[in-house]
This record gives sequence, structure tokens and C-alpha cells, in this order.
Amino acid sequence: MNRLVLISGCSGGGKSTLLAELGRRGHAIVEEPGRRIVKQELEGDGAALPWIDIAAFARRAIEMAAADHAAARGQAGWTFFDRGLIDAASALQHLTGEPILEKLSAFHRYNTRVFITPPWPEIYLTDPERRHGFDEAVAEYNRLAAIYPTLGYDVVTLPKIAVAERADFILDRLEAK
Repeated sequence: MNRLVLISGCSGGGKSTLLAELGRRGHAIVEEPGRRIVKQELEGDGAALPWIDIAAFARRAIEMAAADHAAARGQAGWTFFDRGLIDAASALQHLTGEPILEKLSAFHRYNTRVFITPPWPEIYLTDPERRHGFDEAVAEYNRLAAIYPTLGYDVVTLPKIAVAERADFILDRLEAK
């Protein structure tokens, strides 16, 4: 059984908070590539920022997500990813038309059950690493919610409940599989 689990969906939908909860429970977690890239680029002179060069940003996210996937493959137990390769590849394909999504997703498979956070305006915030607005986040969510099933994933939308209950929801769904 593939124990690499993606948590995707709407920006600002609570993914990072949820991953932190899963990490506190002893599960391996992988932080979002995009946030790590933004931090690195802001600390240096980088231009691979989504508000400067989104295609360069997406390419870096693909590289980082592929490395994250490879590093997690041999781990025991569940590993939870805050976004991953499919999110990054779908962004690049959407921006450039480059047909890379199917090829990359076939080689780097995750657990067939993908959890997505729906748009949740009550908790949506911008910050130095997330500068886009809620409408852009919803558009991204709609693209991802449509793409995952076409790649053979079973998409489970997370309910808008407290973080501990969301973590329980995910673990229950994975154990029931």
C-alpha cells in the first residue's frame, strides 16, 4: 500500500495547520514546496517567486516535490504532504501548456486517496509567502479538484471542522481503506 498521502486544495484552507497536527501525532510530514521556495528566494536574490516568474517558481516546485517524494518512499508509516508534485505540475501545465502532468504523475504516485481543503473564506489570510487573493485560490482549487480524478485519484473533500477533528477524519478514512 502506498503510504504517501497528499493534502491539496485551496490556498488558505488550513493545510499547513493540519499537517502540523498530524506531525504532532507522530506522522512524517512534508512542508509545502511553494512556501519553502518563497522563503529561500526572499532570503537571497532569487526571482523564482510566484509574483515575479511563476513558471520558474512552478519548475522549482516540481523539482522539490519530486525530491520530497523520492526521499519519503522508503519510510514506514504514513507520510503527509502539504501539496506535492501534482499541484506543481498542474500549475506549470496551466501556465505554459507544457503536457507534463500525466507523465510526472504516472511516475510519482501517491496514495490513491487525496484529501483536499475546500475554499474557506473565514480562515483565508494572505501573508508574505501567500500574496494572491481568495478568488485566485478558488480558481486553483477548482483546477485541482478537476485534475486529481482524471489521474486516477479518489478525492475526499475535507469538512470545515476543527483541526484535530480534520486529522481524525483523514486517519479514519485511510484506515478504512
